[in-house]
Amino acid sequence: MKSTLTRTWSAILFDLDGTITDSAPAITNSLARTFALLGRPVPTDTELLSYVGPPLLAAFSEYAGMTPDEAVEALAVYRADYQERMLDTAVYPGVAGLLERIHEAKIPMALATSKPEHHAVAVLEHFDLGKYFTAMVGSSDTETRSSKADIVEEALSRLGTVGADLATPVMVGDRRYDAEGAAAHGVPTILVEWGYGSPTEAVGATATVYSVDQLAKLLLG
Repeated sequence: MKSTLTRTWSAILFDLDGTITDSAPAITNSLARTFALLGRPVPTDTELLSYVGPPLLAAFSEYAGMTPDEAVEALAVYRADYQERMLDTAVYPGVAGLLERIHEAKIPMALATSKPEHHAVAVLEHFDLGKYFTAMVGSSDTETRSSKADIVEEALSRLGTVGADLATPVMVGDRRYDAEGAAAHGVPTILVEWGYGSPTEAVGATATVYSVDQLAKLLLG
């Protein structure tokens, strides 16, 4: 644990990939096919894993050195491939039960993921988890909403629209992008160690947890 923080929050924002679902195999397989289809060298498995979490347009530019036009093309190829296999994923053990407990405690929850919103909603509904969320927010198809800060802002806005208490919200994620995006709106972040981030990414987090039980304690007291 990075912190002994224990409290009950007024609203909770959850990342999806690496936090609720272990979706890396489906994502990295689609990414590998994307690079191959574009005639580019396919990154190593470790390199592909770094694409899981940040907005993909930015990742294609930062990690693969693509121009803006090339990144847009790569994103379109990736999304077409991933659409066919996005449900080849699994919910991390214990997470569904925790979401149910939070829902029963009447703490509003919002999804805040860099995954396209329609993909994210489809995944949550597939696993019968959408019923626990007051709002489900992802990136827009046009990428006008793609940064984590923009996604967190939209999630807070949708929660506020339905009257949720936003006095003490918290973000739960697995990458530094979650912490940075939440911090842009003064929201603290709890990072889970079962996701795809590295220990160095926990610098901006309020706390880190290695188990669902630890996370439950920080979220429910």
